[in-house]
Amino acid sequence: MAIRDIIKPDNPILRKKAHKVTNFGADFQKLVDDMVETMIAAPGVGLAAPQVAIPQRLIVVRLPDDEDSKQEYGDQAGVVYVVANPEIIKASREMVEGVEACLSIPGYFGKVDRHESITLRGLDRNGKEFRLKAKGWQARVFQHEIDHLDGRLYIDIASEVWREDEETESAEDQPVPSAE
Repeated sequence: MAIRDIIKPDNPILRKKAHKVTNFGADFQKLVDDMVETMIAAPGVGLAAPQVAIPQRLIVVRLPDDEDSKQEYGDQAGVVYVVANPEIIKASREMVEGVEACLSIPGYFGKVDRHESITLRGLDRNGKEFRLKAKGWQARVFQHEIDHLDGRLYIDIASEVWREDEETESAEDQPVPSAE
């Protein structure tokens, strides 16, 4: 396993639609292991293959497993989800605003509306189809990572964006990293 470099918005791979995963062989398995290690080391709760300069439809998600997270997320805390070719097949009508950040845009936060709950279909690391229902923060993380697979960053849909070291201001008042 190896920690991979996380690319920034100036890399065009982040802005392109990723390709379907069709091969679940040794190279894919190494990519999965590297992505999980990279996500945990960053530290983050999700990572998409395009963020490590691999234009494949692959995401990994892991909610924290500290004591507070175990109380809030129960048996989902600390579970690593590997999803190839993820697709949201059902989404709640209820939208919830929340604060997001991104490993590819360090030092920035934004307010983003997301579906409160989703049902997701995809393939596990061995190519076997599965479905997953997610709600709350877990649903937000999956939606954020799936956006990466379509070349979309949270700053594209945020109602506000701000630097970590500044008071919350409107996105118009903040220098946002270039998305080009």
